[in-house]
Amino acid sequence: MRRRVKPARVVGQVFFWLLVAVIFVYLMFPFYWAIVSALKTQAELIRTPATLWPDQPVLTNFRSVLSNDRFVRAMGVSTLVASSVTLLSLVVGAFAGYALGKMRFKGKAPSLYVILAMTMFPQIAVLAGLYAVIRVLGMPAIPSMILSYMLFTLPFTVWVLTAFFRGLPDSLLQAAQVDGATLFQAFRHVLLPLTAPALVTTGLLAFIQAWNEYLFALTFTIIDPPSRTVPVAIALFTGEVARQEPFGEIMAAAVIVTVPLVVLVLLFQQRIVAGLTAGAVKG
Repeated sequence: MRRRVKPARVVGQVFFWLLVAVIFVYLMFPFYWAIVSALKTQAELIRTPATLWPDQPVLTNFRSVLSNDRFVRAMGVSTLVASSVTLLSLVVGAFAGYALGKMRFKGKAPSLYVILAMTMFPQIAVLAGLYAVIRVLGMPAIPSMILSYMLFTLPFTVWVLTAFFRGLPDSLLQAAQVDGATLFQAFRHVLLPLTAPALVTTGLLAFIQAWNEYLFALTFTIIDPPSRTVPVAIALFTGEVARQEPFGEIMAAAVIVTVPLVVLVLLFQQRIVAGLTAGAVKG
């Protein structure tokens, strides 16, 4: 005897998958439109009404972007800056998370609240003062951007890793100490490997934030154009004709700079999911 499916359950499933489809289209359409626009000619880009797919797809915009020396140099600068910010944030954040999550000392709770409070300041609020300090110190543009980005990536990294270290069983640390391991050896050989999902998740988020940052990069590279990052280089694209916006090249550049982020997410998707769901279930 077949089991009857309740109509309310069917309606609920249909509504759920319809909602998933709407969210998927809403999230993916900008990226789809960027690809379509990058494959169009300038004449087709200004045509009305707009077409959902180019009549004759061309790779002219991609060739023009990849042959642009300023854009290629900006890709290298962005890779250097984002990688440095990610590495420094993970190193400092791992040590700080270990100390705040597993050690006992006075002022630990206020320290956590101070770290959390640092994430509440908008970039524009600290830009003027930070730029004045950097000018007084005479720091080059690239180190200035690395240190400035860490003001926003490091507090988040420390907070997440602190929660992750706190969730690890104390018995692991105690067993390592019984076996003669020091605090640093227990951190390096026992606890740190277990935090790989959290390290990957926070590292990827720090990389994305540093890769896409625009305001600080624009300010710190005003007098040092060779140190411009990708967002600044794309914003300063100029057309062949005065007052012409090279929409095709801008979209092609946007697609190119998005590909590394998509590849990183696909490579580490399992660890990202594990890092995001860690601590949700005890056992």
